[in-house]
Amino acid sequence: MARKTIEQRLAELDAQRATLKARLSKQERARDTRRKVLLGALVLHRLEHGRDEISRSLPDWLRRELPGFLTREMDKELFADLIKPPADGGTAS
Repeated sequence: MARKTIEQRLAELDAQRATLKARLSKQERARDTRRKVLLGALVLHRLEHGRDEISRSLPDWLRRELPGFLTREMDKELFADLIKPPADGGTAS
């Protein structure tokens, strides 16, 4: 069996490195997505069930911050229930 040249071995190592970098990138994206989902779940839970001061001020904060954060119209529609002013015209309870 013929030995591989140094160039062949380097090419194989470069391919392995690229594969590992792609795998790492995928893992990092999955971790980032999981963090966002869990954080969003916490915010939604606090909106629905929270009784402390932070939970009570959360709807007003979201109405102020979300419109500037969301850039796509379809995203704004997705959060329309959180962006619209409260029915009583005051702060949400």
